Amino acid sequence: MQKQATIVGAGLVGSLWAVYLSKSGYKVNVYERRPDIRKAEISAGKSINLALSDRGWKALETVGIADEIRKIAIPMYGRIMHDLEGNLTYQPYGLEGQAIYSVSRGGLNAKMMDIAEQTGDVNIFYNQKCTGVKLYDGIAQFEHTQTGEKTTVKSDLVFACDGAFSAVRYTSMQKQDRFNYEQRYIEDGYKELLLPANSDGSYKLDKNALHIWPRGRFMLIALPNEDGSFTCTLFMPFENHEFSFDKLTTDEKVDEFFKKMFPDFYELMPNLIENWHQHPLSSLAIIRCYPWTYGKTALMGDAAHATVPFYGQGMNAGFEDCSEMYRLMQKHNENWEAVFEEYQQIRKPNGDAVQDLSLHNYYVMRDYVADPKFLLQKKIEKRIFEKYPDKWMPLYSQVTFSHIPYAEAYKRGMAQEKMMQEIMQLPGIEQKWESEEIEQLILSKLSEIENA
Repeated sequence: MQKQATIVGAGLVGSLWAVYLSKSGYKVNVYERRPDIRKAEISAGKSINLALSDRGWKALETVGIADEIRKIAIPMYGRIMHDLEGNLTYQPYGLEGQAIYSVSRGGLNAKMMDIAEQTGDVNIFYNQKCTGVKLYDGIAQFEHTQTGEKTTVKSDLVFACDGAFSAVRYTSMQKQDRFNYEQRYIEDGYKELLLPANSDGSYKLDKNALHIWPRGRFMLIALPNEDGSFTCTLFMPFENHEFSFDKLTTDEKVDEFFKKMFPDFYELMPNLIENWHQHPLSSLAIIRCYPWTYGKTALMGDAAHATVPFYGQGMNAGFEDCSEMYRLMQKHNENWEAVFEEYQQIRKPNGDAVQDLSLHNYYVMRDYVADPKFLLQKKIEKRIFEKYPDKWMPLYSQVTFSHIPYAEAYKRGMAQEKMMQEIMQLPGIEQKWESEEIEQLILSKLSEIENA
């Protein structure tokens, strides 16, 4: 009998995992609550653009589909900060040539679904709402959202890849004794805008960078799309602040806000008000839970560890779930009880760390990237990294350009940050940051971290 698997959710993680399983000889049925997004008009500005980095690329390469995805990915080699006067500051993400890659969520999802259907024995069923899973029996129940028709599916394994508000987790796992669950909304929401291309199709901003307008308690970011446009996202408190979404109650107030706080963007942005009304105000949540597996059922991606988007690691962490689950399949010769147990033990601390990192980077992007002292700190870190790459790797590089477990990267990064705060307090650091004295002091402190 052919091995069979049910995947709930045809999003990014569900589509990728379907490719892994089908290439491993499984018949895979994927059930998706939404209609087929490939038949809908996918607007580049419908959801925050994604940033593919090394962990995501590794998961795509392992299963042989990275080259297909490269065709729709735009390299971003650093951040460009825009201040109130329109002055630009550039900060590279890593070493020469290192980049994160902007991809449209809708475009990537459509491409991944195409690849899944072209690989082995994969079928995707649409408008199928999961109404429950018998976790130990591999039985999943669905209801067609338009006809009401009910379907019961039995398979060897069930994988819940159905996002932050997972139906599998909600209907079945949260009813289990001693299942831990925490949902935490941050106080800020987001709203999207689409900055169109110039009339000749060219980009209005440097296409090979992530643009940030940091304004202390709020910020605007822009990521490039293939068609010359940028997907832009305003992150700001919902309320209780001088600048918050609840203050922008009229078109005039929206216009005045952008004119005052993002003047260079305002000049570039046609039809600001019309664009403002095209996209909803959305909230952001971190969701933690455990266990991630019961019997024949496992949570993957956002269903297990949904995070906020400020490290660009949500999708990369979900893709890493796939490559790690696949590695454990090989290690345990598809003894799924052993696979699931090790999977949740090694991935849970990393899921928590991604969430901690995401919140940490929000404060960095929002509050610090325009601070001269912060920029000097990054210069010092870059200098040490280039001279002593075996002794120092910046936290951002550990997370984005390596495969060091997230939890380990977070722990080491926080120790390095504490050390750098001490360095930045030294009298005259602005004048002597390139000196032998500072270099040796950093190296001795790094030895202390290593030996701690």
